[in-house]
Amino acid sequence: MRKYFFLISVIGSLLLLVSCNGLFDDLYDEPVATVSDGYGFVRVDNANKSGTIYIDVTSYKRWTYINLKDKTTDTSNIIEGQEAPAKWDFAMHRYDVKTNGGAAFESSLSSIDDLRKGIPEGATFAADTLSRVVIDMSHMMDGYLDYDTSYVNPVLSRWLNVDLSSMPPIYTLSLRPYLVRLADGSYAALFFDNFMDENSVKGFVTIKYIYPL
Repeated sequence: MRKYFFLISVIGSLLLLVSCNGLFDDLYDEPVATVSDGYGFVRVDNANKSGTIYIDVTSYKRWTYINLKDKTTDTSNIIEGQEAPAKWDFAMHRYDVKTNGGAAFESSLSSIDDLRKGIPEGATFAADTLSRVVIDMSHMMDGYLDYDTSYVNPVLSRWLNVDLSSMPPIYTLSLRPYLVRLADGSYAALFFDNFMDENSVKGFVTIKYIYPL
């Protein structure tokens, strides 16, 4: 009889442990920001203040806002007039890039990690300028496109050159590390690594970053 009750007690303890599994997960681990659908800050290395951002910019109707401080991304719909989030550092619309009151410099260095050494001598930072961005391509065969007006950073937007002189267009990555001076005076390094997903579908952007420098 005692063996029977002992066996029941052991089984009950095991079931209790299984049911509690996960309650204390990551209690002592350094938190890493990720998103379940595979977009956003997909890799965060807090020790080296670096990581990787992966975003979907396939739509011409959206801006995707990136907050480096909080490791978050947010999307607003231009057509529906949605407002930008309260806090963000830079944003992308298709291949256009803008800052939130910041400025950018394109370096000639070979690696984003080289920017850890400091601001390159003679670096000149460019602020955003008021520009037109395409928000609807559906009328292209009719000879016109629909535009919206937005501030865009002319330097950061050089990360990808789209040559429309031939069809299909030719896409060329600059493969240059960019230095961004944020509105609060801090600095971030960005490297636009790819504009396609694993199936070579365009409009999926991979960005490596270091923040803060």
